[in-house]
Amino acid sequence: MDIQEKYNSLQQKLRELDKVVVAYSGGVDSTFLLKVAVDTLGADNVLACIGVSPSLAGSQYDQAIKCAKIIAAKVREVAVDELSDDKYAANKADRCFHCKSHLYGLLIDIAEKGNFKCVVCGSNFDDKDDFRPGNRAAKVLNVHCPLMEVQLTKDDIRRLSRDLNLPTADVPASPCLASRISYGLEVTEQRLKQIEEAEDFLRALGLVEFRVRHHDTVARIEVNSKDIDKVTTEPNRSKIIEKLKSLGFKFITVDLQGFRSGSLNEPLSEEQKRKSLNQS
Repeated sequence: MDIQEKYNSLQQKLRELDKVVVAYSGGVDSTFLLKVAVDTLGADNVLACIGVSPSLAGSQYDQAIKCAKIIAAKVREVAVDELSDDKYAANKADRCFHCKSHLYGLLIDIAEKGNFKCVVCGSNFDDKDDFRPGNRAAKVLNVHCPLMEVQLTKDDIRRLSRDLNLPTADVPASPCLASRISYGLEVTEQRLKQIEEAEDFLRALGLVEFRVRHHDTVARIEVNSKDIDKVTTEPNRSKIIEKLKSLGFKFITVDLQGFRSGSLNEPLSEEQKRKSLNQS
C-alpha cells in the first residue's frame, strides 16, 4: 500500500470502530491518531485521555494539551498511580507492560461508562519489530492499534502529520520518564523528578534530541554526535555538572556513542526480552 492507501484504510478502520477513546500522550503517533479520529468521526465521538502521573514530564503534558486544542478534541486527564504497583516500581524488563496495563484498564472503564465502543492507542507498524512490552498490554486488554493494523510507519506518520499541519510532525520521540531509569533500579517519584529537571535544564541550553539516563548515582547524558561539543565544552560543561550534582547525581557522564532510542535495552538478553514480551 502507498501512504494514501494506508491513510484511507486508517479512516475506514476508525469508521468501523465508530466511537473511540484515544490513549493520548501528545507525542507524534497519538496526536496524529487523535487528529484523524476527530476529522473522521467528529469531535463528539472521540475522547482523548491523557494519563497523568510523575512519569509524565510537564513539557510533554503542555505539548499534549496544546495539540488537543489545535485539533479541537475533548481531553480528559486520568490520574494513574502506577508507582503503587510493586511490579512496576521494581523496574524489570516488563515495566512498560505493567504501566500500560494500569492505564488501559482505566481507559476501558471510561469507555464503557461513556458508551464508547473501544480504546485505541498510537502504536505504529515499526513498533512490531521493537522491544515494546506495552504492546502485550494492548493485546491482553483488547486495545486497538489502528496505525499498526494499516501498516503506518513512523516516517509515514511524520509525513502525514506535516500534510495535516500538526506541530508534532518533526518533534523527537519522548517516551515516559521511567524509560530513562536503568532496569533493576527502583522507579521512585524522586528519581523521575531528577530526570525531568535535568532534561529541562539541557533543553534550556538549546538541545533538542537527547536523554538523561539514570544509573543511581550516575547521570549518563546521550546527545546527538553533533551536539557532544555543546555539552563537553565551557561554559555549558560546568553548568551541567553543577546543575545535575545539585539534583543528587554524584557522577555526570556523556555517552560517546551518542543518542539512541532504547539504549537501556541493550544489556537485555534475548531470553529476557522474550519473557517480557510473552509471559502472562
